[in-house]
Amino acid sequence: MAIEEFLIGAVQKEASDIHLTAGRPVTYRLVGDLVSMTDKPLTAQDTESFAKEITTETQRKKIEEVGGIDFGFSFKDKARFRVSCFKTQGRYGIVLRLLPTRFFNFQDIGLPPQIIEVLNLPRGLVLVTGPTGSGKTTSLATMLNYINENFPRHIITVEDPVEFVHPHKKSLVTQREVGEDVPSFSEAIVKSLRQDPDVILIGEMRDLATMESAIRAAETGHLVFSTLHTTGAARTVDRIIDVFPSHQQPQIRIQLASTVVAVISQVLIPRLDGNGRVAAFEIMFATPAIRNLIREGKTYQILSEIQTGSRYGMIMLDEHLKQLYASGAIGYEAALEVSVDPRELGLQLSKIQSPIKGKK
Repeated sequence: MAIEEFLIGAVQKEASDIHLTAGRPVTYRLVGDLVSMTDKPLTAQDTESFAKEITTETQRKKIEEVGGIDFGFSFKDKARFRVSCFKTQGRYGIVLRLLPTRFFNFQDIGLPPQIIEVLNLPRGLVLVTGPTGSGKTTSLATMLNYINENFPRHIITVEDPVEFVHPHKKSLVTQREVGEDVPSFSEAIVKSLRQDPDVILIGEMRDLATMESAIRAAETGHLVFSTLHTTGAARTVDRIIDVFPSHQQPQIRIQLASTVVAVISQVLIPRLDGNGRVAAFEIMFATPAIRNLIREGKTYQILSEIQTGSRYGMIMLDEHLKQLYASGAIGYEAALEVSVDPRELGLQLSKIQSPIKGKK
């Protein structure tokens, strides 16, 4: 067997991920669910052979040393994949994420037009949050592509690995891969400040040093984008602050209150018609009232501000789920599964006169 046939199959079926694990058949993730593609389980020899097809000798050496490696690669002119290749019980395991081959617009992914106002800002911190596989990378790529097409900026991305490849358009784009071009996220951010950037994308804020560097970059006059594996705007703010030692937290609150401009929290939900998935968002814009809540440590009140901030383009996740349900895009159970307050949302959905009520 050659890995090429499974890569082609994933592209044709529009799978989001491919799992290659010894003892299990080749498995795709289709519309959120894992589906076996064959009846025959893979052997340890199969997965090792697949690993050798897509890795270099240097990469395999690193896998043996540290247990795994993440990287991206282009598959001919058909697709680009993000790969995690690792050891599990002494055998190779591989997970490949299929990356979109084109850039989407805001309407495609459901982001409101108010986001464009954020992209016009000269400085600030924009956070896109959500669980793994929730479309954060696609949302960020959409925003960067908009800047790239419309403004003469210098965009620097720091990623592990590089996922979307941005060609130079109206902007100049520098993409750096952690482990290949630079040793760490925090090091890359510090160095990038000497490279005349306007916009900086940090693939993920994983640790204190990266968070500290990102906030400093936003403070010093740059528009900074990054992601966290959190859900909800208030929890995202708390997550950042809680990473810092207690004696630093008051100062970080002040810095975060002055730099954050938007938090976009998202999840992906299977469409009712079975045609892929749709994104549901919670969106917070940093109004003076929200900045004050962050500064004073009253993040528990942020949800109330989002709830009453629709005139600014803000929306609660459950409110967006209600809209998607009412439009027929998603089913009742699917909405409740990702809801912040399933009981309350269930009561609200039961009042909506919809022909899809009760369907998955």
